[in-house]
Amino acid sequence: MAELPKTYDPKSVEPKWYARWIDHRDFKADPNSSKPAFSIVIPPPNITGVLTLGHVLNNTIQDILARRARMLGFEVLWLPGTDHAGIGTQTAVEKYLRRTEKKTRHDLGREEFLRRVLEWQDKHGGIIIEQLKRLGCSCDWSRQRYTLDDDYVRAVQKVFVDLYRKGLIYRGRRMINWDPAAQTALSDEEVTSKPQKGNLYYVRYEIAEEPGRFLEVATTRPETIMADTAVAFHPNDKRYVDLVGKHAWRPLAREKLPIIADETIDPEFGTGVLKVTPAHDKLDFEIGARHKLPIVDVLHPDGRINCPAVPELNGLDRLDARKKAADLLAARELLAKTEPYENNVGFSERSEVPIEPRMSEQWFLRYPKAKEALAVVRDHLIRFFPAHWEKVYAQWLENIQDWCISRQVWWGHRIPAWYPKSQIPNPKSQTVENIYVDLEPPPDKENWVQDLDTLDTWFSSWLWAYETMDAETRKKFYPTSVLVTAPDIIFFWVARMIIAGLEFKPGKSDRAEDNIPFRDVYFTGLIRDKLGRKMSKSLGNSPDPLELIGKYGADGLRFGLMRIAPSGQDIRFDEKQIEEGRNFATKLWNAARFRQMHGPSASEPKIDNQLLSIYAVEVLARLNETIDAIEAAYREYRFNEVAQRLYEFFWSDYCDWFVEAAKTEIFGADESRKKSALAVMDFVLSAFLRLLHPFMPHITEELWSLLGLGKDSIQFATPPEKVALEDTDLAKKRELVSAICEAVQAGRNLRAEGKIPSNKKTRFVLRTPGETIGPELPTIVRLLNAEDVNLMPNYKAQPGIPVAMTPLGELYLVIAGADKGAERDRLDKEIAKVENELRTVESKLENKSFVDRAPAAVVEEHRQRQKDFSEQLAKLRNAREGLN
Repeated sequence: MAELPKTYDPKSVEPKWYARWIDHRDFKADPNSSKPAFSIVIPPPNITGVLTLGHVLNNTIQDILARRARMLGFEVLWLPGTDHAGIGTQTAVEKYLRRTEKKTRHDLGREEFLRRVLEWQDKHGGIIIEQLKRLGCSCDWSRQRYTLDDDYVRAVQKVFVDLYRKGLIYRGRRMINWDPAAQTALSDEEVTSKPQKGNLYYVRYEIAEEPGRFLEVATTRPETIMADTAVAFHPNDKRYVDLVGKHAWRPLAREKLPIIADETIDPEFGTGVLKVTPAHDKLDFEIGARHKLPIVDVLHPDGRINCPAVPELNGLDRLDARKKAADLLAARELLAKTEPYENNVGFSERSEVPIEPRMSEQWFLRYPKAKEALAVVRDHLIRFFPAHWEKVYAQWLENIQDWCISRQVWWGHRIPAWYPKSQIPNPKSQTVENIYVDLEPPPDKENWVQDLDTLDTWFSSWLWAYETMDAETRKKFYPTSVLVTAPDIIFFWVARMIIAGLEFKPGKSDRAEDNIPFRDVYFTGLIRDKLGRKMSKSLGNSPDPLELIGKYGADGLRFGLMRIAPSGQDIRFDEKQIEEGRNFATKLWNAARFRQMHGPSASEPKIDNQLLSIYAVEVLARLNETIDAIEAAYREYRFNEVAQRLYEFFWSDYCDWFVEAAKTEIFGADESRKKSALAVMDFVLSAFLRLLHPFMPHITEELWSLLGLGKDSIQFATPPEKVALEDTDLAKKRELVSAICEAVQAGRNLRAEGKIPSNKKTRFVLRTPGETIGPELPTIVRLLNAEDVNLMPNYKAQPGIPVAMTPLGELYLVIAGADKGAERDRLDKEIAKVENELRTVESKLENKSFVDRAPAAVVEEHRQRQKDFSEQLAKLRNAREGLN
């Protein structure tokens, strides 16, 4: 058996094992396997993306689930792939072109631009896949898919055609969200509301029929005044009711506007008077439609002002024009005042610029199966973890709006629709009656022009759960078992995949349970920095995961991150926690080396209940409890709880207590006791490595191999079962271990308070009437690092000798030149502490409601605690009195 090196080096271990897993095709899914199926589809990262901590969190969780399922005997498919990221990729390439060639995509033309995007994709695409492999992800890489694969593109276009023929997809002119940076339409879900500090401008509109009389209008956007087509107030607002039917002069691009009344106006906002700008506000558009107002658009697609009638503003960026418009109004004495104002502004989720409401001819989808999608979650055919996301999901579906699915980008799935060249020169500028929609162009295609737009990237992603699988794979692995994703795409992706599954029925029957895309959905939290801020490149607070892997190893990063990732809650990231993950790997390595120093391990260690020390009994009982707790946590997707239980069990229960106690037997003369202690070590190490493997796959595989705990890869080793502890005195033995641990901890505290170095031997006296403690004295001496511990039932300590009340009796730290004053202060603190504990217990027992309603065992436990605290307090007071 190869000897473990003195130090653990993840740089040599992790690449070695990952290459071996790939070579052995350990991650490959077999659709013909007789094993039960477990499947996950990866949330596809952008093709040109790089690994972030969010990816690390999401994919580590998926890997934990996949690896655990393999160990449980499932045939596992973790299907990887990437997304073409229409807007994101096109924007990146356009920025590169502007920087390097001072050109736009329009300068190159569609065909050449798409060729440049493909070059960019070939250069930058797939980097994130290699980074996921560095993390240890056990995806079936032979099935890697891409949203622009030929088959996938065909499937997306087929869905478009089918929905169009069902009347669910239509083309219409509506108010949409416009991204001036990407110059494309966005769906409502792609708009993020952010509070913005700005100004409220009070603008004076003169009454045309009453010169010298003005209406004051409060607005945050004076740059759109040129698009005003009316002035409005609430019909019940008595201040202005006499003005209905009259007109006001528009201050910029002077024109006479009707004064109208509309019930949607809020009398409490500003002055209660609204400038109605139908082309640039959704509420104003609705008012304009009711009152048959004209629509005047004064913005270019890129957000610059388009109003030659006001040359001072024409061509300015909308935000620059805002200040300039205010200056113009002030110069003309039409700006009454300006006040600081904070309001919520919609931002493009992609380009992070304020969106513009805009009238535009676009393609829309009327969502099918919305009620059914609501029902499958409400009835728990699909379960959400944490469950509170069900309410958010339901609110969206109950208020669902038609989905704007067309995008004015060139990179993506082109819409399979054609317009006759002879009918109109620009099919996007007006309604077209004659539209040809099919997978192939019309027979006389030279007389038709294809729609220039592509589909929203999410329109391809909603098919991801099943269109990534061929028929054979789908039969075995669809519906998938679980989806791991972030809650910010619950509408973008999760809900839409559910709708797609129910509408297109890719399952083996028409039943909803066979067509839902997944059984469970686990929503991760958001990783923030120590100050609670979102991580971003601009803030410089987003560490590079590859650098962290370089410093701490992939296993260290995975385990450190999972320990601080509470279910569904945001995570405060601190690199020290990743360092703790690396330190845990070192602890595990050193514990394994200690075991190897004492001979070869047994792959199937035999536990002899008759030879077990009380410490072995305790660690095996704690292992059983850990197995139960981990199983319960997995059922609820509480990964941080699994990680924390593993950490606490191994570091504390196994290393700090059992291994230290077992050294008495290992270095003792009784060979049978030594073998028993080593067998327990083998049993616990074997079980623990299997429990830990999904979290830290590389080091567990290395130790499993080097210790000889199994012939095959740990990936397919069966999870540990609880050991049967056949012992009638189990409870008594565990109680004794607990008492010894408490006494040892008390002794260590005495040493610390006496400033005695932990490596310096010292003497203790234990005043105890008990005789059962005698056989355990050598272990107590070792755990206390004591010169000796004398059992003296009648010991009379000199005044000032430090003492601690323990379940074993009074424990004295025998030191020369005892400081009475220091011991008096210490005892006073200890007495105050016990008095407080006693008061709490007595308060509960004096509460009749508690005594009557609490289980009898709980009440009895409190009475026993009252008795123990009372006895402890009496001894402490007696010791304190002896110092007077």
